[in-house]
Amino acid sequence: MPTLLYTLGFLTLYLLAICTPWGQRAENALFGLGKQGSEEAWIYPLSGAAYGSTPLPPMELSAKPTLMVGLAVIVVLTLVRRCWWQGCAALAVVIVTTGGKEVLKSTLPRPDLVGAPENLLDQGFPSGHTAIPAALTLAAVLVVSSRIRPYVAMAGVLWLACIAAASATMGGHRPSEVLGATLLACACYGLATWLLPSAAAPIATRSPRALPVITLTLALAIALVSGARSDTLTRSLVSGATAFICAALVWYATVGRPAHTGRGAGPALD
Repeated sequence: MPTLLYTLGFLTLYLLAICTPWGQRAENALFGLGKQGSEEAWIYPLSGAAYGSTPLPPMELSAKPTLMVGLAVIVVLTLVRRCWWQGCAALAVVIVTTGGKEVLKSTLPRPDLVGAPENLLDQGFPSGHTAIPAALTLAAVLVVSSRIRPYVAMAGVLWLACIAAASATMGGHRPSEVLGATLLACACYGLATWLLPSAAAPIATRSPRALPVITLTLALAIALVSGARSDTLTRSLVSGATAFICAALVWYATVGRPAHTGRGAGPALD
């Protein structure tokens, strides 16, 4: 059921935001707010776009190294904990999400329904920069102990909130592209956990009652700061809200949703 819902959300988002004139007008209008370019974004000095700056992973040229390091960490955790099923599922989540976004970006059309300027016709659905932290976070929770799983999810959610907001506010991606990448990653995670044997499926995790409130509050703050621009409040708020939704989706998928027991009937083990 979660996989189906995430997939339906992904398709609905694509159809409404990209395949309708009013959806295209709404997103294209964001690019007309404020100055052109990304220099007015508060996070610009950390984006890697500024000359001589070090990009915040996985922005700019750090995307592939971040992905490779993330995959290596998953492999190491799998070998150390000997959680073979979970490790395979984690690798599948990352590979299918990042590989799937490349396929989708090249196959899903972006029809020009509103006579948009040429620079707004590029296909970026879903966002690759957002897909990486979303997929790596969802994969990491599969190969760590249940005791630290909520804290790993918390760190990944905060990272995702920052990158998603930065991707949206700097003009590299539209809000729909950022949300689409997160929904794609969540759909892959839901499918991977459903395919796991019962003994390897994620179990319910106990975490401090205040942790969800703390996590989502921090995610909102980080999203708003990372999405802020000096020239337009509307675009800043839209970018921040989009990133917060992404963070909430991943948090719910990993910690907030009740655990299930895979396809079998037996109890799940950690």
